[in-house]
This record gives sequence, structure tokens and C-alpha cells, in this order.
Amino acid sequence: MADQDDEEIVALEQVEFSDDEDDGMDYGMIEEEDDYDDEDEEEDLDKALASLRNENMATGVTTKTVRPVTHVRPSVVDDFIRNFLIKVGMTRSLDCFNTEWYELQAKGKLSEEDVGVVPDIYLRNQALDEQVKALRQQLTKMEDITAKAQGTWDTFRKERDFHRMHHKRVVQEKKKLVLDIKRLKNHYAGYEPTLNELRNKYEMAMKEKMLMRLERDRMASRVEGLEAQLKSLEAAPKEPPKEKRAKKKPAGSIIPVDAVTNPFIEQEFDTPQAERFQLNKTFRGHQNPVSALAWHPKKPILATVSDDQTWKLWSVPSGDLIMSGEGHKDWLSGVDFHPDGTHLATSSGDNTVKLWSFQTASCSATFQDHTQVVWDTAFHYTGDFLVSGSMDHTAKMFDISTKKCRQTFRGHVDSVNSICFQPFTNNICTASGDKTVSLWDIRSGLCIQTFYGHMNSCNHCSFNVKGDTIASCDSDGIVKLWDVRMVAERMTLQKGQHPINKCEFDRSGNVLAAASDDGTVKVFNLEQDTCTELRGHEDAVQSVMFDHNGKYLISGGSDCTFRIWNA
Repeated sequence: MADQDDEEIVALEQVEFSDDEDDGMDYGMIEEEDDYDDEDEEEDLDKALASLRNENMATGVTTKTVRPVTHVRPSVVDDFIRNFLIKVGMTRSLDCFNTEWYELQAKGKLSEEDVGVVPDIYLRNQALDEQVKALRQQLTKMEDITAKAQGTWDTFRKERDFHRMHHKRVVQEKKKLVLDIKRLKNHYAGYEPTLNELRNKYEMAMKEKMLMRLERDRMASRVEGLEAQLKSLEAAPKEPPKEKRAKKKPAGSIIPVDAVTNPFIEQEFDTPQAERFQLNKTFRGHQNPVSALAWHPKKPILATVSDDQTWKLWSVPSGDLIMSGEGHKDWLSGVDFHPDGTHLATSSGDNTVKLWSFQTASCSATFQDHTQVVWDTAFHYTGDFLVSGSMDHTAKMFDISTKKCRQTFRGHVDSVNSICFQPFTNNICTASGDKTVSLWDIRSGLCIQTFYGHMNSCNHCSFNVKGDTIASCDSDGIVKLWDVRMVAERMTLQKGQHPINKCEFDRSGNVLAAASDDGTVKVFNLEQDTCTELRGHEDAVQSVMFDHNGKYLISGGSDCTFRIWNA
């Protein structure tokens, strides 16, 4: 029981009382009693304790012995210093310390760390243990981060090695390709003189072939003529009656074989002063846009065709209406006068070409051989043939005497937008939507030469009066000049990005007028390399041309008007 009592200890609260404490009570002295006996008190106490133990043993209750426990509280820093100074008897230092300590504490210059308790070895060990635990946790986190970083670094290193090897392989292949290119260039340089020589030989052979073909055709026609004369002389037939002669169908016009000298080659004309051109008159003669113009070969008469399905003849410069024609079922796109001025040819969106006679004031022939829209038409210098270009990718030549199609020119892979004859020759020039300009021989129906250089659809082409230069325009707003004899490009003219619809030379060949979609007429002086813009139309300009004397410039536009410009 004694051991059990020693082990079971209960701590009691320690209360300190001070004699100097004033609690407001009145204390007095108590007299001792003489009859108080300490021995009786001890005996009674022993008996009470013994009876209490007996009761506890009978009831099974164990009495715990309560022992006081002392807790040592660490002293604060200032108390520690004060106790030390008091212990060693340093009273003056103690006064100085108290004065300075309370002064700093009142000013708030002492932090909680400075005025805290004086750490003993146990507190210091506990702080170090907590610090060690925190450092171990950080170490564990850093180890995890390091492991992840190591894995990422390994992945990046593998990718780096892979890309480095791939780069080295690409560099090796590049060096090999560069070396192969150099070898191919050297190899090609060795063959280039041979290729140039073969190209020159091919061009010479083609020219000789064409000349031989022309000479053959010329000799064949002469032989046929001589044979016909010989047969006629041998047979000497009688003149048939007039009735039979009237019923006989015409055999068709003969294409001239011998070349005709161009009368304008040796002539020189004055260059008009394009920079002085000004608007003279404006005529609103159609209800829809004016699409094309033509000048009478002998008289100051202008022909206009429009989208309103009519053509009209006007007197220039007065602007009086002379004649008007209707008959097409759709808009009109092209017009040209017969070299004698007796007929007018018009092309239309109804897939036909009509021939109008001024003598009868009616349509004398309708050509319906095209399967799609007919864009342009032009007469041969003899007046016996009429050519046209269509959206069906072909150009056709019609015989005026037989009113039939004589030849079809095939080769373009897009619409034939413009067609014209080289002056006083049997060659026609076509401008197509396939970005090319081509020359054709009407006798053989073959393409003589094709000019490449446009990057968009070619809208129009025309010759100068000497027939040695072709002007062509496209939808990019570019005009190109081609040398027919050298088969090469002479010049490129560009003024804006709007499409150029038509371009025409003046009679001197030194001034070129272009109808632009931006509502202006651009006049290029080829000698001085200048450009003048004539403004007046309210919409796109569709056509433009000079008169035969170079005095007037006529333009027709989508604003349903045609305008006359002069210097």
C-alpha cells in the first residue's frame, strides 16, 4: 500500500499569501488555550487516519497520497540580469540598467525577442529539433523536385540529342544537294551554247518553213491560174446565156497571194500633242453603255454600237445622227466599216455577225457559225473577207461573196476577245483570255507566232498603220507593245491597276490611247515616255480611237455617252 501511495501523486495548486496584502479585513490576536493538548490531537488524528484506511479497504477505495510538484519557470532577460547584479552586489550598474531598460521599453525600441525569456538548454534543444524537422521536410520536398527535374532533364537531353543528330543529317543532305546543284549548273552551262545554237537553228528553220510555205502557196496559185487560162484557151467555150449565168453560184473570193505594199510605210505623220487634249463635246446617243467605235474610211462619220442592241452613225464633229440600225437580239460588242465604206459589220451577244448595206439600208447577211458570244469583227483590206472572234475559243473568216464561213482558226484555250488584220497583209492578230496574243495566216489557217507575257486575260489588240508593232492590253491595267519582225516585246506600259478595255495607235504610231475601267482615257506618248489622263466620263471607258487625220480622239463609255477630245 505504501508503494501504491508513493506512485499515485496528485499535485495541489500552490497559493502564496503575503502579510503585507491589504484585503480590507480587521484582524486581531487570538489567545492560546492552555488546555490544548498536542498529544490528544495526534492520537485523534492517528485514529481518524486508521479508521479511514479501514473504510477504504472495506469499500475497495484507494487513497492517493498527494505530493507537491515544483515547476521551474524560466526567468525573463531583465530579471535574470537584475538577479545577477544583485547577487554580485553591483548596485550602481543595476540602477543604470533599470533606467536605460525602462526608457527603451517606453519608447518601444525593444522587440519581443529581446525581452523574452532566457532560453535554457531544453528550450534550445526543442527549438533545434523543430528546426531539424522543418529542414527535413524541406529536404524531402527538394528531393522530390530534384527527381522530377532529373527526369525532365533526361527527356530534354534525349530530345536535344535527337534534334542534334537530325540537324547534322539535314546539314549533310543540304551540302549534298548544294553540291548536286553546282554540278547540274556546270553540266547545264556546258550544254547552254548547244541549246542556244539549236534554238537559233529552230527559229531559222521555222522562218524558212513559213517562207517556203508562202512561196509554195504563191506558186500553186499561179499554176492553177495558168492551168485555168490554158484550159480556157483550149476549150474556148461559148458564152453561156444570161439566164444560166445568173443562176450560177459564185465560187468565192480569192485570197490575194502577192504581198501588197503598205502605202504608209514610207510616210511620216505629225505626232499629236496628247498633253493638250481637252474635252470638246459629249453626246448621249444610246440608252446603254457604248461598247465599240469605228471610223469611216473616207468620210468624217463615226459608228457606235451599244448594249441597247442598236448601232448608229454620227457626223463628226457636229454629232448629228445619220443612220440607226436594229436587228440583233442581244447587246452589240464590235463594229467595223468595209474598206469601201459601203457596208458595216457588227458582232453581238446573240452569237451572230451581221453585215449591213448602206445602199439598201438593211441587213444583207447574217453569219451564225459561232456557238457563243461574238466579241469582235474586222474586214480584210480587200473587203472580200470578214473575220470574227468569239467566246467559243475560235476565230472565223467569212467570205462576203458566198456569205459562208471560209476558215476557222483554232488554238486558243479561252475566249477570243479581240481580232484585227495586219494592215495590207493576209495575217490576223487575236487577243485571248488565255493571256496570249497570236498571229494567224488566213490562207493556211495556222498560227504563225504567239506572244507570251501577259499575266491576265488580254482584252484587245491593234496594229499601228505601218503594221510592224502590236499593242495589247489586259485586265491588270498593263499595255504591252510587240515587235512583229523581231518577235519580241518592245515596251510595257502601266498606269494604275484598273483593267484596260481597248488601246489604239494614232496614225503616226507615236501616241497610244487606252480606255481604262477607272473612267479615264490614258494617252501615252511613246517618244517622250509620258502619260496624260483625260477625265470626263462618269463610268468605265469601253472603247477609244483616233480619226484618220489624228485631229480627234473619240471615246465611248459605260455612262451611255461618247465624247470627242481634241487639242
